[in-house]
Amino acid sequence: MARATPISVRTAVGTDAPGIAAVHVQAWREAYAHLLPAAFLASLDPVARSMRWSRIIADPSVTVCVAEHEGVVVGWATAGPGRDAEPVRDRELEGIYVLASEHGTGTGQALLDAAVGDAPAFLWVADDNPRAQAFYRRNGFRRDGVTKTQRLGDEELLAARMVR
Repeated sequence: MARATPISVRTAVGTDAPGIAAVHVQAWREAYAHLLPAAFLASLDPVARSMRWSRIIADPSVTVCVAEHEGVVVGWATAGPGRDAEPVRDRELEGIYVLASEHGTGTGQALLDAAVGDAPAFLWVADDNPRAQAFYRRNGFRRDGVTKTQRLGDEELLAARMVR
Protein backbone atom coordinates (compact mmCIF):
# COMPACT_ATOMS: atom_id res chain seq x y z
CA MET A 1 0.00 0.00 0.00
CA ALA A 2 1.61 3.28 -1.08
CA ARG A 3 1.42 6.37 1.06
CA ALA A 4 2.10 10.02 0.32
CA THR A 5 4.23 10.55 3.44
CA PRO A 6 6.42 7.83 4.93
CA ILE A 7 6.29 6.53 8.47
CA SER A 8 9.17 7.20 10.82
CA VAL A 9 10.35 4.77 13.47
CA ARG A 10 12.24 5.95 16.52
CA THR A 11 12.92 5.15 20.16
CA ALA A 12 9.96 6.04 22.35
CA VAL A 13 10.13 8.85 24.90
CA GLY A 14 7.89 9.47 27.91
CA THR A 15 5.50 11.73 26.03
CA ASP A 16 4.71 8.84 23.65
CA ALA A 17 2.92 6.86 26.39
CA PRO A 18 -0.62 8.10 25.55
CA GLY A 19 -0.15 7.41 21.83
CA ILE A 20 1.28 3.96 22.47
CA ALA A 21 -1.59 3.18 24.86
CA ALA A 22 -4.18 4.30 22.31
CA VAL A 23 -2.63 2.06 19.63
CA HIS A 24 -2.34 -0.80 22.14
CA VAL A 25 -6.07 -0.70 22.89
CA GLN A 26 -7.20 -0.16 19.29
CA ALA A 27 -4.87 -2.83 17.89
CA TRP A 28 -6.12 -5.37 20.45
CA ARG A 29 -9.70 -4.57 19.49
CA GLU A 30 -8.84 -5.07 15.83
CA ALA A 31 -6.61 -8.13 16.16
CA TYR A 32 -8.38 -10.06 18.91
CA ALA A 33 -12.08 -9.51 18.13
CA HIS A 34 -12.33 -13.19 17.16
CA LEU A 35 -10.46 -14.36 20.28
CA LEU A 36 -11.72 -12.27 23.19
CA PRO A 37 -15.19 -11.19 24.32
CA ALA A 38 -16.40 -7.83 23.00
CA ALA A 39 -17.13 -6.67 26.57
CA PHE A 40 -13.50 -7.31 27.59
CA LEU A 41 -12.14 -5.44 24.58
CA ALA A 42 -14.56 -2.55 25.17
CA SER A 43 -13.37 -2.32 28.78
CA LEU A 44 -9.74 -1.66 27.85
CA ASP A 45 -8.71 1.75 29.17
CA PRO A 46 -6.09 3.75 27.25
CA VAL A 47 -5.56 6.12 30.22
CA ALA A 48 -4.68 3.27 32.58
CA ARG A 49 -2.43 1.74 29.92
CA SER A 50 -0.74 5.10 29.41
CA MET A 51 0.52 5.06 33.01
CA ARG A 52 1.85 1.53 32.52
CA TRP A 53 3.54 2.60 29.29
CA SER A 54 5.30 5.46 31.06
CA ARG A 55 6.94 2.88 33.35
CA ILE A 56 7.85 0.57 30.46
CA ILE A 57 9.44 3.39 28.45
CA ALA A 58 11.51 4.38 31.51
CA ASP A 59 12.82 0.80 31.98
CA PRO A 60 16.40 0.75 30.63
CA SER A 61 16.27 -3.01 29.97
CA VAL A 62 13.40 -2.65 27.48
CA THR A 63 13.62 -1.24 23.97
CA VAL A 64 10.43 0.61 23.02
CA CYS A 65 10.06 1.84 19.45
CA VAL A 66 7.20 3.79 17.92
CA ALA A 67 6.10 4.22 14.34
CA GLU A 68 4.63 7.60 13.47
CA HIS A 69 2.73 8.81 10.46
CA GLU A 70 2.35 12.56 10.16
CA GLY A 71 3.18 12.94 13.87
CA VAL A 72 0.67 10.35 15.12
CA VAL A 73 1.72 7.04 16.69
CA VAL A 74 0.40 4.21 14.49
CA GLY A 75 2.39 1.31 15.92
CA TRP A 76 4.87 0.22 18.55
CA ALA A 77 7.23 -2.61 19.41
CA THR A 78 9.00 -3.66 22.59
CA ALA A 79 11.89 -6.02 23.15
CA GLY A 80 13.71 -7.01 26.30
CA PRO A 81 15.85 -9.65 27.97
CA GLY A 82 13.01 -12.18 28.11
CA ARG A 83 10.25 -12.43 30.68
CA ASP A 84 10.23 -16.24 30.93
CA ALA A 85 11.93 -17.90 33.92
CA GLU A 86 14.37 -19.57 31.52
CA PRO A 87 14.31 -17.63 28.22
CA VAL A 88 15.09 -19.71 25.13
CA ARG A 89 16.99 -16.71 23.64
CA ASP A 90 18.63 -13.62 25.13
CA ARG A 91 16.08 -11.30 23.50
CA GLU A 92 12.28 -11.42 23.49
CA LEU A 93 10.09 -9.48 21.11
CA GLU A 94 7.61 -8.66 23.87
CA GLY A 95 5.04 -6.98 21.69
CA ILE A 96 4.47 -5.42 18.30
CA TYR A 97 1.20 -3.87 17.24
CA VAL A 98 0.15 -1.62 14.41
CA LEU A 99 -3.27 -0.26 13.60
CA ALA A 100 -5.18 -2.28 11.01
CA SER A 101 -4.94 0.71 8.68
CA GLU A 102 -1.17 0.11 8.66
CA HIS A 103 -1.33 -3.56 7.65
CA GLY A 104 0.64 -4.12 4.46
CA THR A 105 2.43 -0.76 4.56
CA GLY A 106 5.78 -1.97 5.95
CA THR A 107 5.15 -0.39 9.35
CA GLY A 108 5.30 -3.70 11.20
CA GLN A 109 8.49 -4.67 9.40
CA ALA A 110 10.14 -1.35 10.27
CA LEU A 111 9.20 -1.82 13.92
CA LEU A 112 10.48 -5.41 14.02
CA ASP A 113 13.74 -4.31 12.41
CA ALA A 114 14.16 -1.51 14.96
CA ALA A 115 13.30 -3.65 17.98
CA VAL A 116 15.27 -6.86 17.30
CA GLY A 117 16.79 -6.58 13.84
CA ASP A 118 17.81 -9.99 12.57
CA ALA A 119 19.24 -11.15 15.92
CA PRO A 120 18.21 -14.43 17.54
CA ALA A 121 15.01 -13.82 19.50
CA PHE A 122 11.76 -15.38 20.63
CA LEU A 123 8.19 -14.21 21.02
CA TRP A 124 4.75 -15.36 22.13
CA VAL A 125 1.89 -15.02 19.67
CA ALA A 126 -1.80 -15.86 19.97
CA ASP A 127 -2.17 -19.44 18.77
CA ASP A 128 -5.14 -18.40 16.62
CA ASN A 129 -3.54 -15.39 14.92
CA PRO A 130 -2.51 -16.60 11.46
CA ARG A 131 -1.74 -13.11 10.12
CA ALA A 132 0.82 -12.42 12.85
CA GLN A 133 2.33 -15.89 12.59
CA ALA A 134 2.79 -15.50 8.83
CA PHE A 135 4.55 -12.16 9.42
CA TYR A 136 6.89 -13.75 11.95
CA ARG A 137 7.60 -16.73 9.66
CA ARG A 138 8.61 -14.29 6.90
CA ASN A 139 11.12 -12.95 9.40
CA GLY A 140 12.65 -16.32 10.24
CA PHE A 141 10.65 -17.23 13.36
CA ARG A 142 9.33 -20.77 13.72
CA ARG A 143 6.96 -22.32 16.23
CA ASP A 144 8.94 -24.59 18.53
CA GLY A 145 5.97 -26.55 19.89
CA VAL A 146 5.75 -24.75 23.23
CA THR A 147 2.45 -23.15 24.18
CA LYS A 148 1.11 -21.49 27.29
CA THR A 149 -2.09 -19.94 28.53
CA GLN A 150 -1.80 -16.21 29.09
CA ARG A 151 -4.18 -14.28 31.30
CA LEU A 152 -5.50 -11.01 29.94
CA GLY A 153 -7.53 -9.60 32.79
CA ASP A 154 -10.14 -12.28 33.50
CA GLU A 155 -9.69 -13.81 30.05
CA GLU A 156 -7.33 -16.56 28.91
CA LEU A 157 -5.59 -16.82 25.56
CA LEU A 158 -3.51 -19.70 24.23
CA ALA A 159 -0.12 -18.46 23.04
CA ALA A 160 2.52 -20.24 20.95
CA ARG A 161 6.24 -19.56 21.20
CA MET A 162 8.14 -18.73 18.03
CA VAL A 163 11.94 -18.70 17.92
CA ARG A 164 14.71 -17.82 15.51
